[in-house]
Amino acid sequence: MRRRWPGSLRPVILPDPSVSTLDRAEPARSAGAAPRLLPLPVAVLMAVAAGLALLVAFPPYGWWPLAPVGVALLAVATHRRRLRAGAGLGFLTGVALFAPLLSWTNLHTGYLPWVLLSLSQAGYLALLGAAAAWVSPLADRWRLGWPVLTGLLWVGQEALRDRTPFGGFPWGRLAFSQDDSPLLRVAALGGAPLVTFAVALAGGLLAAAVWRVPGARRAPRAGVVAVAGFVAAVGLLVAVTLVVPVGAAGAGRSVTVAIVQGNVPRLGLDFNAQRQAVLNNHVQATVDLAGEVAAGVRPRPDLVVWPENSSDIDPLRTPAAGQRISAAADAVGAPILVGAVLTGPGRGQVRNAGLLWRPGSGPDLEQLYVKRHPVPFAEYVPMRGVARMISKEVDRVRSDFVAGTEPGVLRAGPVVLGDVICFEVAYDGVVRDTVTGGAQLLVVQTNNATFNVAEARQQLAMVRLRAVEHGRPALMASTVGVSGFVSPDGRVSDATGFNTDAVVVRQVRLADGRTVATRVGWWPEVLLAGLCVAALVGAGVVRRRRVGTLG
Repeated sequence: MRRRWPGSLRPVILPDPSVSTLDRAEPARSAGAAPRLLPLPVAVLMAVAAGLALLVAFPPYGWWPLAPVGVALLAVATHRRRLRAGAGLGFLTGVALFAPLLSWTNLHTGYLPWVLLSLSQAGYLALLGAAAAWVSPLADRWRLGWPVLTGLLWVGQEALRDRTPFGGFPWGRLAFSQDDSPLLRVAALGGAPLVTFAVALAGGLLAAAVWRVPGARRAPRAGVVAVAGFVAAVGLLVAVTLVVPVGAAGAGRSVTVAIVQGNVPRLGLDFNAQRQAVLNNHVQATVDLAGEVAAGVRPRPDLVVWPENSSDIDPLRTPAAGQRISAAADAVGAPILVGAVLTGPGRGQVRNAGLLWRPGSGPDLEQLYVKRHPVPFAEYVPMRGVARMISKEVDRVRSDFVAGTEPGVLRAGPVVLGDVICFEVAYDGVVRDTVTGGAQLLVVQTNNATFNVAEARQQLAMVRLRAVEHGRPALMASTVGVSGFVSPDGRVSDATGFNTDAVVVRQVRLADGRTVATRVGWWPEVLLAGLCVAALVGAGVVRRRRVGTLG
């Protein structure tokens, strides 16, 4: 007999606060379906594990297959979550990734700037987590589209992070974790954004497969099909990347290039307190190279590359410094690309520059590149009063560096250089502008004396991607290491040690042609980021319709 409850005594069934309104409104799924929502403690652990997996994909660890695993863990953890929960989980992933990845920023500046930078970068992954939760209805409706949605969201997040604030900070892009991966070849088609999309797509495939596995006990065939589908899809993705042509685009003549890594008296922010010693180190190493050339031990270079900050004494305004550089150029009989700090153009201003110094004639002011993207809070200080309250170390930046306006295309005799300085290698447009301007060899002048070997190897991974992206030979010249040459297929040669002096000489075959990535430029990122926005809008429409149907 059916029990009837008086109206005032009917039991009230409260909704489960851990399940969103949309999840409660979904019709019951079949017995073999995956669970609707992961327990929150499990999701938290997965979010932290996602950040750690992403971390060890980057140098100096280099376990690049874990990058898709990290993407998958975050995608599963945030699936069907409320926006706040998705943002929180994304933030946990970001902290687990960026705090250790950027630990080299706290070596000499104290903990607070490192903490603030790490938290600010984690904020972008919080947006990613919220976005992943937001598009869950689309992923549920179109399960095969979940990997694509994951790839689009990662590209969109990186496009935003690479540009904001103060010009952005692209460190930690998924693409930069793939320097030893077959997916690096995708850079020749669409640059770093397309590599990021490919990595996140693989992670999305894994997430879609894993989401089905818990229901495999009731429906074993579904679990087997999901795993088999993932393996087949990833295998197809790798197979496609292996047929992407990489290498020198329009290979031309060969030139001999020398990298001089003169080292510094001591690491740290005060490395340039002995500016004369740093300059002397690079001069002496070049003179020693000239002696080896004269003795027939080494071939005569067509070009010598010194790193960023190799002459923090302005050689154009300090005759003694200019004379020392001229003596080195005359001895080796080849032009030297000097990394110099130049005074001006205005009062209290300086420029971070690559300056070509020719034997016999000295500085060639027509072949001068001024860094276009100075680093905020390191080379110039926005909101100095506020920044000083955070760290008094900002007062070390006494003069703000002025940004250059022209790409670093320098003509050094038999070779046209594409010069970028330090962190600029992380910015797509800065590098591409040199190639479209005629660069045959990419040169990255950097100073890692204020960081450590982990930062240097992360930077070298970016150089490898740029070489593949544009089909150009490349090199990185550092004051303290790591320096080395990179072939157009991404292989590294003659890499130096860290915190040591070294001179490496190598014959390099120049390149004049253009890869697909060079030709299409920023369009792949525009297209993928645009589709990301469309996906977010589409998810909003689906959510509105479902709520309207329930009403």
